[in-house]
Amino acid sequence: MDRFQEMQAFVRIAERQSFTQASEDLRIPRATITNLIKRMEQRLGARLLERTTRTVRLTHDGEAHYRRCVRLIADLEEAEGSFRNAAPKGLLRVNLQGTLARHFVVPALPDFLAQYPDLEVHIGEDDRLVDLVREGVDCVLRAGNLQDSSMVGRRVALLEQVTVASPAYLAKHGEPKGLDALSVHRAVNYISGGTGKAVPMEFTVDGRVTAIQLAATVSVTGADLYTGASVAGLGLVQVPRYRVAAELKDGRLQVVLADVPPPPMPVSVLYSQNRQLSSRVRVFVQWLREVFEVAGTGGR
Repeated sequence: MDRFQEMQAFVRIAERQSFTQASEDLRIPRATITNLIKRMEQRLGARLLERTTRTVRLTHDGEAHYRRCVRLIADLEEAEGSFRNAAPKGLLRVNLQGTLARHFVVPALPDFLAQYPDLEVHIGEDDRLVDLVREGVDCVLRAGNLQDSSMVGRRVALLEQVTVASPAYLAKHGEPKGLDALSVHRAVNYISGGTGKAVPMEFTVDGRVTAIQLAATVSVTGADLYTGASVAGLGLVQVPRYRVAAELKDGRLQVVLADVPPPPMPVSVLYSQNRQLSSRVRVFVQWLREVFEVAGTGGR
């Protein structure tokens, strides 16, 4: 075993706060992981990790060494890749917003894996904020404006949005002909996973965005529930057009206030600003851009 493998093991343990999870990620026996860290600590003459029955934490010396190891590993991988022009390989852990994954990403995934056969992709599905380092995730795909300053975002798409309601709702409340008419209407509130608050509706008027918080009887936290509540006649919602294409086609929903549409929704790949992009993440981000461009939603 060489020092590079020691550094890889140490960094993974520090990030996952677990010898067992690091062992599973790196596909190295746990006993080997333990021996690598023992040898590293003996050679450096410093205690790098504090171990308890429940977790593993970096010592003060460990924190300093972790930062050095992250830079060295990234530099070495970059240098070797540039000389060998090697294709990315290994495990890529990503976390995707569910509807984006099902509609755009997963159907195109066979082409990506055919292009990079040495990659293995683990996909998680979430709308919540993800601790990339702690959970061992390389990058996430999210829709909406970026709020977490601890992560770097690369926009891969702009999704057209529409305001919609069900025919039953409009028959009962009337179709709004302007923003002034919204005072007598109800929305289905979407609760942000980041803030815990209802997201206001937004309308583009003469090139400027106006935010309006409508009254609501029902609040939801999931994209499918959000659309389903509107189909059930519970209020107005604003969603990317692709998400309600079937409902618009068969008449379960219809577009309202088309002359003051919501602003396009950005879709971004996010990763930790403290980590240099690996070749695995770089090719995945570039591929996502191409997927959305082919779908006609690419944005800069």
